Amino acid sequence: MNLVDRMVAPGATRAEAGLSFGAAFAGAALALATALQGGMPALPAALVTVIAFDLYGGAVVNATSSAKRHYHRPDRTVRHHLAFVAVHVQPFLLAWAVPGFSWTAAVVVYGSVLAGAVCVTLVPAPLRRPAAFAATAFALVPVTSLISVPPELAWFAPLLLIKLLLAHLVPPSASSPPASGEQADTGRSRPEY
Repeated sequence: MNLVDRMVAPGATRAEAGLSFGAAFAGAALALATALQGGMPALPAALVTVIAFDLYGGAVVNATSSAKRHYHRPDRTVRHHLAFVAVHVQPFLLAWAVPGFSWTAAVVVYGSVLAGAVCVTLVPAPLRRPAAFAATAFALVPVTSLISVPPELAWFAPLLLIKLLLAHLVPPSASSPPASGEQADTGRSRPEY
């Protein structure tokens, strides 16, 4: 498996890889510039840059057709999707390293994302797109209005929601024919755990 297969998805096109890496590097540069302009110390700024690379790139990666085919292949269950969301512990890394990003903020962001993911995965596949938008819209309230984070990290929680709820959890369009070897998901069966 090559680097593109690991970081984008197996079988990713050159255009998908270019767009994904372009967003990752541009987002990392933007986050670094914002962190340094805000006076963030070097180690936290470096961590923020790595997290931005992952989130900006990941939001694009997870929306590609190649990633959709990979993450929503027939052997993937709700448990796989929730585990993918759960391992995104960046809010706690930020609370540990960045002055002004509190542990309370980390818990609110992480909890909002995880609760949204549970809500999205409980509905049949054809309803996951609107459910993901609803979960994201409602999660934006606590992560932007009920907690305070440093201004240079105001992008973080909304982008985490985009990457995980809107890009990752939304399956390929139910109206699209499945790729060869895949079964169409009618959404009639209960999620597998």
